[in-house]
Amino acid sequence: MASIQAQATILIIIAAFFVAPALAGTKYLDGTPNLNAYIAGINEYSAGGDIQIPVVIENDGMSTNVQVAPDIIDRADLPTTAKFVTVAMSAGDAPIVIKSDPQMIGDLASQTRDTVTFDAKVNADAPAGTYSVPLNISYTQFSYVDQFGVDTFRYYYVQDNVTVTIPLVIKPEVIPEIVSATSDQLIAGADGYVNLTIKNIGSLDGAKATVKILQDDDSPVTPVDSSVFIGAFPAGGVVSCQYKVNVAKDAENKTYPVDVIVIYQNDEGDFVTSQTETVGVDVGNKVDFTILSPPAEMSPGSKQTILVEYQNTGNSTIESAEARISIVDPFTSTSDVAYLGDLKPGQSAVASFQLSVASDATLKEYGLDSEIRYRDALDDTYISDPMKVSIDVKNLTGFAGIVSNPLYISVLVAVLIGLIYAVYHLRRKK
Repeated sequence: MASIQAQATILIIIAAFFVAPALAGTKYLDGTPNLNAYIAGINEYSAGGDIQIPVVIENDGMSTNVQVAPDIIDRADLPTTAKFVTVAMSAGDAPIVIKSDPQMIGDLASQTRDTVTFDAKVNADAPAGTYSVPLNISYTQFSYVDQFGVDTFRYYYVQDNVTVTIPLVIKPEVIPEIVSATSDQLIAGADGYVNLTIKNIGSLDGAKATVKILQDDDSPVTPVDSSVFIGAFPAGGVVSCQYKVNVAKDAENKTYPVDVIVIYQNDEGDFVTSQTETVGVDVGNKVDFTILSPPAEMSPGSKQTILVEYQNTGNSTIESAEARISIVDPFTSTSDVAYLGDLKPGQSAVASFQLSVASDATLKEYGLDSEIRYRDALDDTYISDPMKVSIDVKNLTGFAGIVSNPLYISVLVAVLIGLIYAVYHLRRKK
């Protein structure tokens, strides 16, 4: 029985040698690469956006005639394989800018696919619609082979390329464009207003729209009232909005950016946010003052009126300005506040203060803090940075020493009164 099973196994093995073409080669008699492309996922994009376009390259080329024989050597490459595939994208009629260079895939065999991604920028004013974006696909394919002897082969290849198009959709939406931007009394360290005129250059009629301004990065211009509801914002429509903003104290006299967006309801009833538009607004120097008058001179024990001239060195007019001086030892005062009025840029005004200095005051130059309280064009109240009013306390001689000392003045007054009385009395006797 075992002998019969062994003989059967040998026969099966021998039969397998005759039936299975284990050493047979395959020759493909036809077929070429057939390449096409499509965008992976959603192919809708927004105007003004930096986008990535993932493109699938697919090879569905097939060979229908195949020869199999023991004397055929398998080819290294198949005629349906696209070798060294390179894909280049151009904008065509689409309102986009292609940023990526041609992309190399490598070899793409029959019934396989690969994905390449292109970076692009959609124009800010891109009209909504469907556009055809061309792809140029270049590759190398096997042509034929020459056989020399039993084991020597020479392969021949040809270059080819094909152009296919893919559809790219620009979505309809509201696209804000800043027509004009002005600022009212916008200066460093104060509140002010920004006035914007905005046009919808998109192709969608926005509903329930709100125009918002946002701080741009580290810009010193910060919105106080950031939203204005405008309702319907049709394509081609123009609206004007005003926003209250605050400007940081360290802002300079130059133009700073402000970001603008529109939040609106689209045709599907969803609220969406438009692309961001950035506009520049002019900012002036902060309100500042300088003291033009020289140091006042006083002597110990004296009382006098000192005059201090203040100049508005800022870029805007101030209203109802009042100067105040801070009194410290050895000084006293019965009048430490003086009204200056309205001051235009570059204009100055003089304040008078009644000061007394102690009789035992040290002889030196003193600096008294002074500040100005004022209102701006929006009727907001501000207080300036402190300034120093210089007073030089020293022993005055001559007439200046006499008129600055109350004791001397009292004696002079008494002498003068006595002289007047004497003259009057002599005249009456005569």
